[in-house]
Amino acid sequence: MSGHRHVRNTHVALSLLAWSALALAGCTSPSAPPPAPPANEYRVGPPDLLNITILPEPIIEREVIVRPDGMISVDLIGDIGAGGRTPTEIAEDIQTRIARFKRDARVTVALGAALSAEVTVLGEVLNPSSFPLTRQTRLVEAMGAVGGPTLFAAKQRIRIIRYSDGGTQVLITDLGSIENGDLSTNFLLRGGDLVVVPPSNWARVGYALQAALFPFQQIIGFGARVSTTVLTGGI
Repeated sequence: MSGHRHVRNTHVALSLLAWSALALAGCTSPSAPPPAPPANEYRVGPPDLLNITILPEPIIEREVIVRPDGMISVDLIGDIGAGGRTPTEIAEDIQTRIARFKRDARVTVALGAALSAEVTVLGEVLNPSSFPLTRQTRLVEAMGAVGGPTLFAAKQRIRIIRYSDGGTQVLITDLGSIENGDLSTNFLLRGGDLVVVPPSNWARVGYALQAALFPFQQIIGFGARVSTTVLTGGI
């Protein structure tokens, strides 16, 4: 009888240990997001907005947009290259050129709006799109900007594809863990990043079946859209 009691107690102890392990596994300890990488001074590109101030009196203050060719126009000196340069480098160049027209010239160039640094979000999101990084933006904020993931998204396998230093870097993020308080993969985005939200495995199977069972659906849908456009005078 004591042997049966011992076996039963052992089973109870093992069950308690198992439940404890599951409970601990279900608890996610909050973790901070990765720190922003040390950033070099911002390099200007089209269509960034620049604020130029030239001292002394008479003070020249101009708000200029970087043109598609990377050039800007400045009083007295005309066109000057801005694309690919930092605001400090642009200010130094303007100051050197304008010295012959304005004694003791002091030039400052400030970034009014960073519109050239864009991020693209594709895949299983409600509104795939590109948008400029006008402020520091992390993955979660980018997902919010495109309406969030669809029901078919593999939230644990979101990829950030980044071109850096002549090579391509792929960062894997887990939106599900981020939603549960683990911010370790809530990466800070950079201009040019491509965020890809893949479909879940079940969604892949569904898409494959759809393509196999309804191979002409996309063609019919395209024809219907063209017909509608023609009838409404869109072409």
